[in-house]
Amino acid sequence: MHGSGLDLALVFLLAAVIAVPVFKRFGLGAVLGYLAAGVVLGPYGIGVVRDAGPVLAASEIGVVMLLFVIGLELSAARLRVMRKPVFGVGGLQVALSGLVLGAVALGLGLDWRAAVVVGFGLALSSTAVGLQLLAERKALTSDHGRLAFAILLFQDLAAIPLLAAIPLLGRVATEAATQPPWFAVLKAVAAIAALVLGGRVLLRHVFRIVARTRMPEVFTATALLVVLGSAWLMQLAGLSMGLGAFLAGVLLADSEFRHELESQIQPFEGLLLGLFFMAVGMSIDLKQVMAEPLLIEACVLALLAVKFAILFALGLRPGKLDVRGALMLGSVLALGGEFAFVVFGEAQKAGLLSGLMRDRLVAIVGLSMALTPLLLIAMSRLLPEAPRRKPARAFDAIPDEHPQVLIAGFGRFGQIIARLLVAQRIGFVAIEHSPEQVDFMRRFGSQLYYGDPSQPGLLRAAGAAHVRVFVITIDEVESNLKAVRTIRRDYPQAKVFARARNRRHAWELMDLGAQVVRETFHSSLKMGERVLVSLGEPEAVAAQRAERFREHDENLLLAQHMVYDDEAALIQTSQEARKDLEQLFAADRGEGTLGGIVERKDAL
Repeated sequence: MHGSGLDLALVFLLAAVIAVPVFKRFGLGAVLGYLAAGVVLGPYGIGVVRDAGPVLAASEIGVVMLLFVIGLELSAARLRVMRKPVFGVGGLQVALSGLVLGAVALGLGLDWRAAVVVGFGLALSSTAVGLQLLAERKALTSDHGRLAFAILLFQDLAAIPLLAAIPLLGRVATEAATQPPWFAVLKAVAAIAALVLGGRVLLRHVFRIVARTRMPEVFTATALLVVLGSAWLMQLAGLSMGLGAFLAGVLLADSEFRHELESQIQPFEGLLLGLFFMAVGMSIDLKQVMAEPLLIEACVLALLAVKFAILFALGLRPGKLDVRGALMLGSVLALGGEFAFVVFGEAQKAGLLSGLMRDRLVAIVGLSMALTPLLLIAMSRLLPEAPRRKPARAFDAIPDEHPQVLIAGFGRFGQIIARLLVAQRIGFVAIEHSPEQVDFMRRFGSQLYYGDPSQPGLLRAAGAAHVRVFVITIDEVESNLKAVRTIRRDYPQAKVFARARNRRHAWELMDLGAQVVRETFHSSLKMGERVLVSLGEPEAVAAQRAERFREHDENLLLAQHMVYDDEAALIQTSQEARKDLEQLFAADRGEGTLGGIVERKDAL
């Protein structure tokens, strides 16, 4: 490695800033951008970095932090809700893929320990690439998107015991004569128990004490200390550093500090994880890959074919997807994953894999990640998603019981009005355009009908000819105006009270002859009155000033209604109204010109 630390940092940041947006622009993902930047900067590229080993060792902290954040997201409650797809489908995918790929590796001449690591390492898929591809296509909430997330969640969990087992497998293979296996297992169990028990007792108390200092930098330092300290403890026990960070995250998943910790760690995680991917790219021996193109290509195709077939079958049967969804699931998750880089690196350190085999495997995973966006694009074009058109629900038949009031819109605003009418035993009919809201409110005994209140036929069926007052509480502005227009056209003699989102909406409703109630004005005014009382004003004075403000603002609303299409006039009237209001309140305090006039009048 040459150049100063600042030079290298600038080169890394520049490479990330250039490569990642370019790769994302072409739908290939940020991970591939980092990998490509690493290949270019590494010893097999332009040689900015001569030795990728130190960079890879330092950047492993990014993987440690990623595992800590994953642990923070895995509360017991969340796992309980997702247990069937996570542990059922996800567990089958990892087990079947690991066994089949491991058998292939064993057939190619690898030792059984190495074959186990290779098989289960390749069974993992890229969380970063998979979720990004789903998000770009707005498919995270689709059936195959939710199942893909569940499988990735289990894979993240499965990576932990796999990483923990690698040093033990390596020690069994290389140190059996100097250290008995049971001693290593005992040491690992003791370290995990110490971290779990000690963390459960100490971690929350430590963060409570630090939070009381109200110093964000100290909280950040404490979070980093917990993550790196947990990783260090596992490393002393001969296990993966990521295991310690993951356990620390799980211990804090249900704490009140979870979201703050996640926000503090994620910036470091993102940068260091990007550096880790660049370091992996630097370590790929391009000469070796170019020397064996047919072997690498055959292995990539075999990996994609095996995982695609298993994912397709699991998506159909336990996953309950249709054929298209199962094919899309296979396309998204057939690739290798970023954890494979960690797994194969740890396996090389433990003596399970040679440097040549590790380079081959890293190249296979990297190429599978590069091909996945192309595979997904091709699959999406071959299998276009059929438009999901739910059968239109017919409007409810509304009995004409001669109601005095019709309420259009039955959200929180409309429900309060309805409860007041019920208390006074005044008959009304309520119409709501959302079928979900109708079904929900009917479960609580509300007499509510589904329909569009802007449709004249529906209004007639609801007995609008006998309605004395229409109350329009629809929150969506255009739907609100549309309903008011229909009512004012067909029932011009009826009174219409309409909920207004803002002043401009209020003016448009006033153009239609509706009486306007601004949705936040009166509640805000009431809160302002309470604020004045809390600051020492007598309740009567506070109420008087709130009432004066209300009168002034409503007069201003009426005045501006005449000029609301003229922006200059609006600004002028607002400025004049503000001065008038200040003078009114100054007069109340005996200040200003009006205050002097009031005092002289009182003296007379």
